[in-house]
Amino acid sequence: MIVGERKPIEEILEMTKQYEKLYVAGCGSCVTVCLAGGEKEVGILSTALNIAAKKDGRELKIIEGTIERQCEKEWVREMKNQVKESDAVLSMACGIGVQVVAELYPEKPVFPALNTTLMGYPTQHAIWLENCRACGDCILHLTGGICPVSRCAKQLMNGPCGGSQNGKCEIDPEIECAWALIYDKLKATNRLDWMSEIQPPKRWDLAGSGGPRKTIKEEEVIA
Repeated sequence: MIVGERKPIEEILEMTKQYEKLYVAGCGSCVTVCLAGGEKEVGILSTALNIAAKKDGRELKIIEGTIERQCEKEWVREMKNQVKESDAVLSMACGIGVQVVAELYPEKPVFPALNTTLMGYPTQHAIWLENCRACGDCILHLTGGICPVSRCAKQLMNGPCGGSQNGKCEIDPEIECAWALIYDKLKATNRLDWMSEIQPPKRWDLAGSGGPRKTIKEEEVIA
C-alpha cells in the first residue's frame, strides 16, 4: 500500500493562496486506508482552508469530492465537471495520482496536498512499516519473505553485519535487524542452508537508471 501524510497547512495555503475556487479531491484507495486523503480528510482540510481564508479576509469557494482512485484515468475523468468549475485542483492522492490528474487536465494547476512517504503495511492502527522499495529484482524467496532492501538500514544482500546486537540494528536500536529476522525465518522453515549462498550485488539498474519505469504485459495489450 502507498502511504502518505498531509503537508503542513501553511505549505498548502502558500501554494493555493492566489486561487478563489479550489477543488479538494480525495482518493478512495491507499490514502483513505492510511488516514491521509479520503473523504473524511477532504472535509477536514476544506474546513481548515476556509477558516484560514476568512482570517485573511479572503473569499474562498471549495468543491469537495472523492473518487475511487486518482491513479487510473477512467476514474479521474469523472472529475471533469468539478475541475471545470475550479481555478485549481488540490489533490489528496499520492504523487502518482497528482500526476495523472495533472496530465488529464493540463489547463488547470494541480497541487499536492500530501507527501508520499512509503510503500508498506499497517503494523497497528495508524502505524505503517515500509517493507518494499519496488526495486524490480525481488529476492524474497531467498530471504524468508523479508526484504533486506527496505528493512536493512545498510541494504545488505549478505548479512547480518557485525554491528547487529540482540536482534536490533546498530544504526537504530528501535529497529529489528532484518538479517536476524531472515535467519529466524529460514531456520524455522528448514532453509537455513540458503543463507550460506553468497548473493551477487543488487541489480540497481532494474530499479531505474533515469526516467520513469514502465511495466508492459504484452499479451494483455489491446492494439
